[in-house]
Amino acid sequence: MIKTSDLKQREVINITDGKRLGFVTDLDIDLEKGVVKSIIIPGQNKVFSFFSKSGDYVIPWEQIKRIGSDVILVELDYINPTRLE
Repeated sequence: MIKTSDLKQREVINITDGKRLGFVTDLDIDLEKGVVKSIIIPGQNKVFSFFSKSGDYVIPWEQIKRIGSDVILVELDYINPTRLE
């Protein structure tokens, strides 16, 4: 079992292009089903913008290929910041 705090300490890397996306800041959880729907990573230049959610990367759980001891590998054809509402 992986704790939320453990996920936040792992860097997310896109295996399609090798780009480092950043660190997990939040999770989108379906409370009724008890499953994680996606991980959320702040967009570029947003590390210190804690209160703004627009432009964050929302990566669906299905796109996660491997969770290692220090990184999370995802497979994305393109990266598009998504507006959270």
